[in-house]
Amino acid sequence: MALAIFDLDNTLISGDSDHSWGEFLVAEQLVDAQQFKKTNDQFYADYVAGSLDIFAYLEFSLQPLTEMSMAELAELHKRFMQQVIAPMQLVKAQTLLQKHRDAGDRLLIITSTNRFIVEPICHSLGVTELLATDAEIVDGRYSGKVDGTPTFKEGKVVRLNAWLKEQNETLEGSWFYSDSINDLPLLLEVDHAVAVDPCPALQAVAEEKHWQIISLRD
Repeated sequence: MALAIFDLDNTLISGDSDHSWGEFLVAEQLVDAQQFKKTNDQFYADYVAGSLDIFAYLEFSLQPLTEMSMAELAELHKRFMQQVIAPMQLVKAQTLLQKHRDAGDRLLIITSTNRFIVEPICHSLGVTELLATDAEIVDGRYSGKVDGTPTFKEGKVVRLNAWLKEQNETLEGSWFYSDSINDLPLLLEVDHAVAVDPCPALQAVAEEKHWQIISLRD
């Protein structure tokens, strides 16, 4: 039995749930369409380039959550799952997850996207253990601020190490699957690093280090 860790966006699903949530808000006419889309796209480009200012992005992306009640957000997220996330589901991702279940491994998703967006997605994949960026909740509403360390770049390692200590777990025999160069700090920590449909920068590193490279796309 080992720990099998997975990134979510563009790894287990064929898209970026965080950026797609922003596009969904535009489509639902819940934000200023032109300005929000421009900023959302720029932050995503920064992420792909490995130069994202995570705190600036979170200030932008969490703000819309403050304007709705938890009930309103839950209803909105149901539509998001049906309209946007369902088409991103990958059969090969489910097969990979099942392979690790069958091996008796413990499954954990670690994603930089905030928990509000990703928790229902992870549950739809049958994965209940999750480390995500936590958004602060005050008096039953999102405040727009981050709660703790974002699970981004080195932050994934920080949060995972704290989780390992809490769970009395180790990285012996561990796996980590990711598409992004932003996850290099964590990929370097595990015993089995796997590049999944990698971005060009991660592809180059994976080839240099002789890591396994796979595709989960149909």
